[in-house]
Order: sequence, then C-alpha cells, then structure tokens
Amino acid sequence: MPELPEVEVVRAGLVPFATGARVTRVEVLDERSLRRHPGPAEDFVDRLTGAVLAAPSRRGKYLWLPLLSNPFGDGEALVVHLGMSGQVLLRPPGTQDALTRIRIDLEHPQNGPVRLNFVDQRIFGSMAIDALVAAADLGPDAPGERLPASVAHIARDPLDPHFDDARFLAALRRRRTGVKRALLDQSLVSGIGNIYADEALWAARIHYDQPTDALSRPRAKALLTEVRAVLAKALAEGGTSFDAQYLNVNGESGYFSHSLNAYGQQGRPCPRCGRPIVREQFMNRGSHFCPHCQRLRSRSGN
Repeated sequence: MPELPEVEVVRAGLVPFATGARVTRVEVLDERSLRRHPGPAEDFVDRLTGAVLAAPSRRGKYLWLPLLSNPFGDGEALVVHLGMSGQVLLRPPGTQDALTRIRIDLEHPQNGPVRLNFVDQRIFGSMAIDALVAAADLGPDAPGERLPASVAHIARDPLDPHFDDARFLAALRRRRTGVKRALLDQSLVSGIGNIYADEALWAARIHYDQPTDALSRPRAKALLTEVRAVLAKALAEGGTSFDAQYLNVNGESGYFSHSLNAYGQQGRPCPRCGRPIVREQFMNRGSHFCPHCQRLRSRSGN
C-alpha cells in the first residue's frame, strides 16, 4: 500500500500543476527520504533547483517527473516512491504539513506558485534523481520510451496500453509458484499488491496458493480480466483508504474500501455464497479468500 490505483490517482493529480512548472526552491527536512538518491542532500537540491518538470509518468507503483532545462542537462527524472505511507500533497505556497520530509516549491506558467510537500509517516518512501534509460521491453507501438534506471526492472502493469497479454500468460505458467506470489512479483507484472491480488483472485474464484503451472489458460485469462476490472474500479473510486496514510494530491481519501469483497473481510459472509471469508498468514501479511468459492484444484480439474 499504496498500489497502482493510488499511485495513478497521485500522478493524474500532479499533471496540471507540475507539467511545465519550474522548481524554484527545494528543502530536504529529513535525509532518510533520500535513501535511494545517489548522493548527499546538497546534490539532490542542486540538481533539482531550476529544472522544468515534464509530465509525470508511472510504471507500477513508481512515479517520476522528467527534468528539463536543468543545469545538469536533460535525461534525468525526479523519481518518487511512496513506500507504505508516502504522500505527495499540492499546497498553496508556504503551507506546512506535519511529517513533511521534502518541500519543493514550483512556479507554473499558468497556475502560478504551488508547493509540493512529500509527507511520509514511516519513512519507507523516497525521492531521488535518476538517469532515464530506454525501456527494455520496447515494442513497435512504444518507440523511444524512457524510464528511470532504478525502475527498469519493473514490468508493465495490466492497464498499460503496451502490456503484452500473451507474454504475461506464458511467463505466469513458467513461474511454478503460487498464483498470488506471482501476482506480487513486480518483475512479472507491476502495480498489484496484497489488496488487489486478494480482490482479483476472489472475483476469478481462484485460491491464492493455486500453482501457476496448474492453472489452465482460460482460468489464467479470466484472472487477468478480473485484475484489470478490479484495478479500473479502484482507480475510478480514487483508490483504497483505510486511514489518513493514503491521500490524493488534494488531501482527499479514496473510497474503494467500501467495495472490497475479500480483503479485510475475514469473518464476514462471502458476497457470493454467504460462507465466512477467511484470513490466512501469507508472506508476512494476510491472504483473504472464501474457502468454498476459491478451492485449490488439481491439474486435472483446473
């Protein structure tokens, strides 16, 4: 948390205020938020101050803003990772937010001055400046696409127009692991975390520990369809908020938590069959599912 929908909501909110804006001032209040930056705080401030920001981009849970016209030349980007509790808040100039780790003042040619506060309670998120490199998975429909070097290992997400369904389905079957572990593998498919994996698996009636090599192609395709549907619905509802740790750029909460069928619903009746939803320990977290609707299946009955 945040997952793809939450990060995409932040990206979209930044577009009108960050695209074309010039960075006029940078303050690093907590250098722990620069753990992924290859240099000291002074280097981060110097390389960012005076740069013009291009339109924000996203891959999976990573967000970045290419830097234009900065003293160090083009070909770099400001990379933002929200971690567990990071927030990017657009504020009027001079606004102070509690737990702000980095402040960036912007001057937009149409919208005027605005402050970008990077707020992070747990300090698992970060900001960094990184070089842009050619995407390794370029296809004929995406010539010249570039992304930060630190993001190059992240796979495309199912809502990416250049996502290759056939390639994903073949790789999924080769993984030889539990299907939820595969969905959480960001080198296979990005943007899916614990919440949306549980929701998509519930919708597809697939047990979280179903072996990927025992998953028939029709069921795997159905799962991919449900992943897209869950992500799209969450995106339309502004993401999932259980508390104040996820907010969009205006400080508002998402509402997808009201639409959850499995995640966090342990003990409540399954919306489909009425039997209780169960939570089991999984990868130092929990997996939520309906034991009746989501049964482990053998290879002959997959």
